Amino acid sequence: MMEDFKQRLLENGYFRQEELVFRDCDREQRVRISALLSKLGAFAGYDYDARGLTHDVLWDNREVFLLSRAALRIHRCPRAGEVLDITTWEDGARAAHMRRNYEMADQTGQVLVSARTDWILVDPVTRKIMRPSAFTAKPIGRWDRPLDCPETRRISLPKEGREILESRAVRWSDLDGNGHLFSGNYGDIIWDALPEDLQVQYPLEFQINYSREAVLGDVLRLEGCRGEEGYLVEGLGPRGSCFAALCVF
Repeated sequence: MMEDFKQRLLENGYFRQEELVFRDCDREQRVRISALLSKLGAFAGYDYDARGLTHDVLWDNREVFLLSRAALRIHRCPRAGEVLDITTWEDGARAAHMRRNYEMADQTGQVLVSARTDWILVDPVTRKIMRPSAFTAKPIGRWDRPLDCPETRRISLPKEGREILESRAVRWSDLDGNGHLFSGNYGDIIWDALPEDLQVQYPLEFQINYSREAVLGDVLRLEGCRGEEGYLVEGLGPRGSCFAALCVF
């Protein structure tokens, strides 16, 4: 049965196995949101690498992807030592965004985490955002497969009722190969700033918008508030809002 499940994944999407180790998890041995966000970027890269479209190839073509939005639904929290079967597939384009979906399943085939992401196409030299139709490396695929996950959307905090959480400088170890704050690291920054009563809880859903790049030396002012859906966090940098996130508990 498991072999049949794996074969279906291989036929319809990019497939890898990955074991969760202690560095992926919090003190309760639950996978950190930052680790899940990191896997979104990594497995999109693995998919394109397998097609010969490595980061260097895309950079030379002056066509690189930046993560713009992500939405996750946690059906069951993955834990240290579990092995995840991670599938990712393209889901076409919408306006300026190229869409990619994910499922992270355990070894019985039960889906533990579902995710949707939106990506923007950028010229790495000029930093200009391009339309999906400008992508020349390959056609953008679409697999019409059901996914139990909320749609990505714009997240906004109200102007009133915010609390100042903390300030956080972008450090050398926060940076990725593009020279900006790595998309996965936002999860740890958010959790370090949450009110103490929420830090120990695990979210049922998590959404994040990446608005502006944060680079070495930038100081993010983190503000939050409790809303009807959950807890909202915004990171404000020297050039404006860098991100906004929603944690649903």
